[in-house]
Amino acid sequence: MNEEQKETLNTEPQNESEVKAEAGQMPEAEETAAGQDVTSEEHAEKPKSHKHKKEDHTKELESKIEELQDKYLRLSAEFDNYRKRTLREKTELIKTAGEGILINILPVIDDFERARTAMQGDGTSIEAIRDGVDLIYNKFSEFLKQNGVVEIESANQDFNTDIHEALTKIPAPAEELKGKVVDVIQKGYLLNEKVIRFAKVVVGE
Repeated sequence: MNEEQKETLNTEPQNESEVKAEAGQMPEAEETAAGQDVTSEEHAEKPKSHKHKKEDHTKELESKIEELQDKYLRLSAEFDNYRKRTLREKTELIKTAGEGILINILPVIDDFERARTAMQGDGTSIEAIRDGVDLIYNKFSEFLKQNGVVEIESANQDFNTDIHEALTKIPAPAEELKGKVVDVIQKGYLLNEKVIRFAKVVVGE
């Protein structure tokens, strides 16, 4: 081997790292270390980003809870006011419920007073007194109807425990009156189709 060939061999790079260094490239070991550093930085940033998201979510939930609590307090206050107002109105209604009825009864009382005055005068006939009483009776009956009070029809009707109260039983005067009301001791009344007083009757058997 001549001297030129020896010199050429001595000047060749000994390994790939030296070749990369001469070419301005980073050796593999340094590249790996650099890559690990970048990955470490990325992993360090990810938990931080997740933490921020968790904090934001917590603040959002706290805000919603405060909003719901505020709505609850407002609704509770409104319901309490409604309850007190309703109770007050109910109390006032109970106190004045009979006002309209009493006002409508007053004209009947006036008729009674006029009838009493007429009976005290001389020359008042029985016929005139009867007419006056009939007038008062008819007016009062009309007043009851206007307020939803209706007489229960009982005479010669089938005995019905829903509207009748049997005081006694007697032999039926006729075959067709068996199990029916043969006499009414006290009239019964309905208020808007509800029994407010049962008719007291005698039943045929």
